[in-house]
Amino acid sequence: MKILVCVKQVPDMESRFKPDGSGTWFEEADLAFRMNEYDEYAVEQAVQLKEQLGNEPEVTVLSIGPDRVNEAIKKALAMGCDRGVHIQDPAPQGKDPWQIASVITQFARGEGFDLIFTGMQSQDRGSAQVGVLVAELLGYACATTLVGFAFADGVVTARRELEGGIKGVAKLKLPAVVTCQLGLNIPRYPTLPNIMKAKKKEILAIPVADLLKEEAVAATARFYPPARKGGGIVLEGDVGNLVEQLYGILKEKTTVLR
Repeated sequence: MKILVCVKQVPDMESRFKPDGSGTWFEEADLAFRMNEYDEYAVEQAVQLKEQLGNEPEVTVLSIGPDRVNEAIKKALAMGCDRGVHIQDPAPQGKDPWQIASVITQFARGEGFDLIFTGMQSQDRGSAQVGVLVAELLGYACATTLVGFAFADGVVTARRELEGGIKGVAKLKLPAVVTCQLGLNIPRYPTLPNIMKAKKKEILAIPVADLLKEEAVAATARFYPPARKGGGIVLEGDVGNLVEQLYGILKEKTTVLR
């Protein structure tokens, strides 16, 4: 069996965000980056399946982006993936989900993967489109938002999170694509020995131009922070005084008591 895990490097959510000069993405100079949280669940599930099957499957981790995405690839390798693929793209934020999916598909077609794991969505764009587009382009079965995974006799049993907290179960024959949701598993922390081993694992570098054959079908027109709202008034003191203060404010500054 051959397994592919697709991961994305995204800004750490604790970073301070502001639009860049083009007005279509973040200013990245002061941002810290990490592996997309949903993708960590995908990596963990792929490695768990490899262990379940006696370490026989080969697990490949793929990421698209500039040189910094090698850190996300190395983390996945330290978690247990076997080899990495870096699709070199200095400006991945300029690609829409259709283009990203087509790049992944172009690589995957020549590799014959039986099972592809992705995160449900990325934390920066949140489109939740790439995994299902890859499945459509490859003609693979697909299940999304997995919170449970089992594999036996060539069949994936996927427990899915639906609307309103309802769960559903789907069975997929290989080849298949699954997208992973929070709660599917608990991603492992790479140990020091595995981090050292990961340094010796192969990371294949491929220019994005070698794989990108599609034009964008959507474009970001404008990217901006939410408008600032007026500040509130904090009232302090005894309840009796607070009632009088509130009454005065409502009478003078609003039309509620007029």
